[in-house]
Formats: sequence, C-alpha cells, structure tokens
Amino acid sequence: MLKAAIHGLGRWGSRLVESVQGSAKIRIVKGISRTPERHREFSEKTGIALVSSYADALRDPQVDAVVLATPHSLHYEHIVQAAQAGKHVYVEKPITLTRATAEKAVEACRAARITLGLGFNRRFAPSFLEMTRRIRAGEIGEVLHIEGQHSGPTGYRLKAGNWRATRAEAPAGGMTARGIHTLDAMIQIAGLVRTVYAFSDRRKLPADVDIDDTTSMLLKFASGATGYLGTVFVTGELYRVHVFGSKGWLELRGDKELIACGLEGPAERITLPAADKEKALLEAFADAVGARQPFMVPPEQAVNGIAVLDAIVASAASGQPVSVPQKALGSG
Repeated sequence: MLKAAIHGLGRWGSRLVESVQGSAKIRIVKGISRTPERHREFSEKTGIALVSSYADALRDPQVDAVVLATPHSLHYEHIVQAAQAGKHVYVEKPITLTRATAEKAVEACRAARITLGLGFNRRFAPSFLEMTRRIRAGEIGEVLHIEGQHSGPTGYRLKAGNWRATRAEAPAGGMTARGIHTLDAMIQIAGLVRTVYAFSDRRKLPADVDIDDTTSMLLKFASGATGYLGTVFVTGELYRVHVFGSKGWLELRGDKELIACGLEGPAERITLPAADKEKALLEAFADAVGARQPFMVPPEQAVNGIAVLDAIVASAASGQPVSVPQKALGSG
C-alpha cells in the first residue's frame, strides 16, 4: 500500500482523493493546504489529516509519495523538493511550464531514484485504450496522420484573479487545461513532435482574463507522420482523436465512443463501458512505485509535450514554424 500526501485540495485535488478511497494500492493519508480550515469537512469525510506545510509532509516518514494538484508554476519546485526528500511524485499535467524545467524535474527524480508519475488520466479512457490496442495490432496499418481536438466552455468560467486566468500559468490558450491531453495521445501514438506551426488568439474572452481562447497548430512528428491539433476554450464540449493509417482509420469521441473504418465497407461504431480514469492512473503510479519500474509516460514524451508548448507560443508570436529540440533523457 502506497501512502501519499496530496498538495492542493481544490476541485481536482478533491476528485483525486475521492477516486482512490478504498483502493488496495494507494491511500491518501495527508492533505496540504495553505488554509486547512477550509477543508475540515472534507477531512472528516475522507479521514485524511490536514497540514499547512509541504515541508512537514515531506519530512513525515509515514508518507511514501506526494500527489501534486498545485498551480502549474509551482510544479517544478514541488517536484524537486519531493525528490530531495526521497518521496515519489505524481504531478498533474503539465509537468512544468518550460522545456528546461521539465528536463530538470525529470533529472531530479532520476538522480533521487524515485518514480515520477504524470496526470494524463485520459490514457485510461476506454476509447483510447481500445484505439491503441487496435493500432498496435496493425489494424489500420502505418500511422500517417492524426487530428486532435479538445475544446469546451472552460474559458467562460474563468474569473480575473484566478491563477488559471493568466498567460503565466496557461500559455498557449487552452493547451495546459485541455489540449495537452490530446497532444499526449498523439505523441503516444505517433512518437515525438519535431516541428510546430501554430496560431493562437484571444477572440471572445474579456481583457481581464489574459489568455488566448482559440489555438491551433500543425505538427510534424519525427516518425514522419503529420497532424493538427486545436483547442477552443469558448465553445461546446468536444474531445476527439482521429488516427489515419495506411489500412483505415480510428476515431475516438469522448471516453466511451470509438469509430473504426477499413479500406472498404462502412464504419463501425463501438460503445465501451465507463471507467474511473483517475483511480486507474493513480493505481498505475502505485504499481510503478511498488515494482520499481518507470511510469507509463516515458520522460522523453513528457518533456516533448512541454517543448511543444514552448514552440506553440514561439510560433504564434513569430508566424513561422518552430523546430522542437530532441534530447535523450534518463528514466524518471
């Protein structure tokens, strides 16, 4: 049983705690918040102790790991502190906000010989699991092109003063909140991204919410595949990944729907049962810690995703394609 402390008890942190209540693999035993009194009811409901000091939690010998659901800009510092304390780390996406800090975070965990887990819960969406199973089985042949879309009305809910409503915390529009999930799926399927050509604008959000709301990009993968990805923060809900291969295509829409089409005949629509993605991901993290094995997201893929964020911002500013540096990394 992996015993963990969670830093950040907002909406998403609370969801993570609730997902593993009763798990036989991981237990959240401590919560860290600057204002513990705001979470007393939650503490009583879940049985987790509350503290206001991250440093105190890291010194606790009963804590094996930390789960980070803190603002994006704090991830790097919190990861390094956990590594120095010898605690395994699960961090919500994005791992950090720049390629340089992502590389340093990975290296800190490698040097400390602790497991670094990343919060890409959609890797456990039933539709995505079935999609990747079919791709690995060769059902659609060689992957040639991928289209991705992860959009919704989240931008309309942002308020001035919220940490999520700033470019410092949310570069590249909706990428850190939404699009990074789809980018991760594309990287897992087609490999590392080599070139990015992006457009990013604020079209509908008010001036006091200083982030873009409409971002799109063309991608070239090192494998030779091409792709495009869009995230719109001010529209209806849509999560879509569409993979085109030399023998057909697969498209997922949401967590439970997959459509398959070969070279001949009509497309097949497949509906899959729902699953608890957050529980599955946190238990996969616990399994990796227990087995002393790397987490399911390789360091190169984690860092490449953040390097793409850097490239989106740079390309949108310059109006030119931007190359994404490739660098071998040790296991986290």
